[in-house]
Amino acid sequence: MSPVEPRRTVLRSATREVVLGADQPFCVIGERINPTGRKVFQEQLRAGDLSAIEKDVAAQVAGGADVLDVNMGVPLTDEAELLEKAVLLVQSLTDLPLCIDSSVVEALEAGLAAYQGRALVNSVTAEDERLEQILPLVKKYDAAVIALPNDADEIPMEAGKRIELVAKIVRVATEEYGIPLEDIVIDPLAMPIGADGSVGRSALETLSVVRDRWGLNTTCGASNVSFGMPGRPTIGATWLPMAMTAGLTSAIMDSRTRQVVDAVRAADVLLGHDEWGMRWISAHRARRAAEQAAEQAAADQVRAVQDAVG
Repeated sequence: MSPVEPRRTVLRSATREVVLGADQPFCVIGERINPTGRKVFQEQLRAGDLSAIEKDVAAQVAGGADVLDVNMGVPLTDEAELLEKAVLLVQSLTDLPLCIDSSVVEALEAGLAAYQGRALVNSVTAEDERLEQILPLVKKYDAAVIALPNDADEIPMEAGKRIELVAKIVRVATEEYGIPLEDIVIDPLAMPIGADGSVGRSALETLSVVRDRWGLNTTCGASNVSFGMPGRPTIGATWLPMAMTAGLTSAIMDSRTRQVVDAVRAADVLLGHDEWGMRWISAHRARRAAEQAAEQAAADQVRAVQDAVG
């Protein structure tokens, strides 16, 4: 079976468009606007304080994010109301497209209703109930959706079972809900390598088949792979370019981690997804200019102190 033509997934804010595709630059989806594992942030959100979101947006944008994931999953809160407020706030701070992230159907709809543009929904599984709950929202709001090939029975370890579940998701989404193939983004289930040395190969095999059989775009939680291991940025900076050669076109990741972002941008150059390396060169020049400005500001401050003393 010869590979099919790669598909393009279009995401939009009110003023900017980002395209996921095998012939496009890798899409960095900034993961930081998420209270999971952040106790202080959770307490702030419970108190109605969203100020930390402003810092997270600024940091993820400065790090080179192309899309921002927004998750407001905090226990003991009205997640729908919180996600709506967060989406409105983030839209006021940046023109990057958003990935609306929640396991609560009501919260997803509130976030999608508040969003101006074409969002990515994170996420749906192959479970019948979840497909019935999430896919109508994807269709209603003309969104794209991240789909994970696990069901009520298991998170399959073998690539073959994952592919069977991808086929089910594709069939249900396209035939029962009329969602275009290009709006289905598959997560191959990149799992912690520290728990099982075979999971990296399973994810890579899944990526390759998804690319060759359907031409679908793909994503993963990049930090999952290195969870529990030392030297996590090095693992991430190795894993993502490897996965890109197998078909990975985006990842949900912390764009503040320069080593990992640099790795995918360098891979874009080497894979021919950054014409003449202009994006790489521009980023390098901008970074150098910022460093020089910081050095100059520090020198000016030292001179000011010396002048005041002397």
